[in-house]
Amino acid sequence: MVRNPERRAALVDAAVEVLAAEGARGLTFRAVDAAAGVPTGTSSNYFAHRDDLLHQIDARLHRRLAADPETVGELLTRPRDRALVTAFMLDLMGRVQGDRTGFLALLEMRLEASRRPDLRASLKSSLRGDLDAGIAFHTGSDLPGGAEEVTLLYLGMLGLILEELTMPGMLDGAIPGASVPDGVVARLVERILPPE
Repeated sequence: MVRNPERRAALVDAAVEVLAAEGARGLTFRAVDAAAGVPTGTSSNYFAHRDDLLHQIDARLHRRLAADPETVGELLTRPRDRALVTAFMLDLMGRVQGDRTGFLALLEMRLEASRRPDLRASLKSSLRGDLDAGIAFHTGSDLPGGAEEVTLLYLGMLGLILEELTMPGMLDGAIPGASVPDGVVARLVERILPPE
């Protein structure tokens, strides 16, 4: 395997673009090479096989889509209440809107994992790790609610993200008085977290 970390990272990011635009069936080494603007055959020098590339995409997406530590630090200066949890969920929606391609690629990874047991095991492990880390962060930061509430927020936000990425505008007007997505996020937090 070729050892050029910058080129490898650029190829993985190009693969994310291909996955988001073309789906898993369109994710070929040739397509990644074209998206990265490198000579045909370059990707095959960096990744042993397509599964290797998919695992690299999984790892890259989890770093790429993570919250900004500086933003988290700023948010943690606020009182530990529903408003802060809402701010964290709005930060997540902002990241979704800021890296739509990354989140679409993650949805495509989920679909591909449903058909590939080895990828399913790896992706399930990384997603569960993210959920467990979210629960630990939430409870360790003395935010209202516990593991059950964080899990319900995770599920609610995942549904909202799916709708916003795949069917923008479909939820407009569905919840009277709640704008999409900000008002819906606030309602989710209000309904899931215990009253203060």
